[in-house]
Amino acid sequence: MISPAQHVGDASNTVKRSVKAIVNALFLILCISLTIYFVMRGEDFGTLLAYLERSSQAYWIIGMALVIAFILCESLIIFYMLRNLGCEPKLTHCFLYSFIGFFFSLVTPTGSGGQPMQLVYMKKDGLPLSMSTLVLLFITITYKSVLVLIGLFLVVVRPEAMMVLLEPAMFWIILGIVLNVIVVGCMLALVFSPKLAKRIVMWAIRVMRRVSHSEKIDRLEEKAHESMEKYDEASKYLKAHRFVSLNVMLITIVQRFLLFSVTYLVFLSFDITSLDLFQTSMLQGSISLAADMLPLPGGVGISEHLFAVIFEPVCGTELTIPAMIISRGLSFYAQLFVCAIMSLVAHILIMMRKSGKREN
Repeated sequence: MISPAQHVGDASNTVKRSVKAIVNALFLILCISLTIYFVMRGEDFGTLLAYLERSSQAYWIIGMALVIAFILCESLIIFYMLRNLGCEPKLTHCFLYSFIGFFFSLVTPTGSGGQPMQLVYMKKDGLPLSMSTLVLLFITITYKSVLVLIGLFLVVVRPEAMMVLLEPAMFWIILGIVLNVIVVGCMLALVFSPKLAKRIVMWAIRVMRRVSHSEKIDRLEEKAHESMEKYDEASKYLKAHRFVSLNVMLITIVQRFLLFSVTYLVFLSFDITSLDLFQTSMLQGSISLAADMLPLPGGVGISEHLFAVIFEPVCGTELTIPAMIISRGLSFYAQLFVCAIMSLVAHILIMMRKSGKREN
């Protein structure tokens, strides 16, 4: 039987989540509105539409397919890692976890909302929280590491054709490298040092106990000890099976470049051929690196600005805005729409169905 206090607590948490969701949504709308205003200010809509109509739109369809493939690559990583750690996830549900993760990452500053929401759905599916946490943490490490490798390649090798284009954006790229290296370093410490992770969790529980002496905290501490034992076992497994980490890194590299190559397809649709696939992907990767850790949902605003700064010499004054609209339209706005639809599907299939079963 659920007590009135539990009802009040659940209602309070629901209100807090709703308020946070509304705030994030309003912030995203504000960022998008300002971006549209500054990008489109002074543009001739008739000329813009004429360029869009003359483009080869078949390339956009291929680009959208690459965006979907980009999302599903994470699903394969989740499925692969959980299976290696002894869990039995459903592949179809792993697809849904990825759509959920990307949707909430795209609408929250620095992508902070994606993985917490994935954990909610994975826990509802009966997957161990400790294993899920470790897997998602490791995915984030490899995801950000690919960006760091791109940045280091550009800074160390300094390919002349690309460095000329990147020069106006170098401050943001260096900042992105520094911030991502710090975050990746901290996450690696948590993945491969379970003792450190346990100390942090236990410290958080001690702080909670000072605020409240509820029995819930005692139960939370017991669960935390059990979870940290599983976390320790999973961490040891990853250390002993380096091929798993290597495979995840290789899949992540492919995943990242699937998304970055969308810009190249957009350029082809406008008959812009002065850059090859590798150069375009690396330059687009540098934009993602620069925007990744900034407190803007989906890098809205800064991504458009850097696209214009870096690619205007390539596209020319007339085609920069049309190319930007389609590139960002596919890689961000279309991705956001698809992930929103699939997140609703996930909610129906996982959350509502599980709740219905429990009530029966």
